[in-house]
Amino acid sequence: MSTPSKLLILVGTMTNTAEHVAQAIEMGCADLMPSIEVRLMEGLDIRVFEEDALYVICSSTHGSGDVPDNAHHLYESLASEPRYLGSVRYGVIALGDSAYAQTFCNGGLQFDERLADLGAVRIGEVFRHDASAGTEPEVVCTAWAREWLALALHATV
Repeated sequence: MSTPSKLLILVGTMTNTAEHVAQAIEMGCADLMPSIEVRLMEGLDIRVFEEDALYVICSSTHGSGDVPDNAHHLYESLASEPRYLGSVRYGVIALGDSAYAQTFCNGGLQFDERLADLGAVRIGEVFRHDASAGTEPEVVCTAWAREWLALALHATV
């Protein structure tokens, strides 16, 4: 397996926190990857996984444990247009609030489950950021992304 040419961060967000996290990762990991692209999930479908890229799903959780509104179309297309995604390597940043224990980080976890069902290979563990923890999501998620990217690049050599 060859090293992908870029990191593609797919963003599911309601309040722009996930987008800010993705932008921080883009800046904080620029020295590790020649090309990093942040793309909001609006209008995307399963075909986005046809690109030569490493993927990070960066998703908040909305309502009663749902994916954000802008992520619905992509999420639903993973079920309505299923195809084998065995060549896809990805990581997940799930944003949530442990005050909602039943649905904590479900937005990102739902993407993880659906991608795994289609044969995509997650690298490392899902990173769960807790809004109640008092940490800045941009800082801790960027630190995770640097470690994850090193692991992911090693895994694709």
